[in-house]
Amino acid sequence: MGPIEPPRDCPLCPRLVAFRAENRAKFPDWFNAPVPNWGDAQPRLLIVGLAPGLRGANRTGRPFTGDYAGDLLYATLLKFGLATGSYEQRPDDSLLLHHVLIANAVRCVPPQNKPTPAESNTCRRFLTAAIAAKRPESFLVLGRIAHDSLLTTLGLRKALFPFGHGREHDLGDGRVLFDSYHCSRYNTNTGVLTTAMFEAVIGRAAARVSRDRPLS
Repeated sequence: MGPIEPPRDCPLCPRLVAFRAENRAKFPDWFNAPVPNWGDAQPRLLIVGLAPGLRGANRTGRPFTGDYAGDLLYATLLKFGLATGSYEQRPDDSLLLHHVLIANAVRCVPPQNKPTPAESNTCRRFLTAAIAAKRPESFLVLGRIAHDSLLTTLGLRKALFPFGHGREHDLGDGRVLFDSYHCSRYNTNTGVLTTAMFEAVIGRAAARVSRDRPLS
């Protein structure tokens, strides 16, 4: 099994390396590095996003921290008992995740928030290593690209598990995959995703991970 986290100056994707250097020059006080996974050391649920946001996780160094997607995600995790504390859009707030680990399919911020298929394939080794090490019981993906990347990571055929918001897939080994649209401002502003729709998926995921062992 390889490393779970890439090095701070990961050289694997030339386009992302160049963009990282550009952002370090423009914003020297930002994190500007591959964003590590964050959450419970022994997660039952792995939440998989696409990639860090430029002014969110790329700035703060913590997944979904510092932009609107994090506002909705963490408020919902708090509502269903998967987090405690206070989310304040910064990595040194009091927020703690319980039974949840958050990862991105691609660890470095990509230009226009769009990683290439080659970059997703290259970065997949870190998601593979994290799953092997942490052995989550369930998965929640945010968006179709994260869905497809996770299925490839697990060695499963995408045609057998089509993406759809609110879908719940039995992966055949006791694990379950929950699908959600990404909790981006674009999706919420356009009505593609409402707070109620997002809470419905998180609520079912929370119920799943607490089914055999109460959340605490």
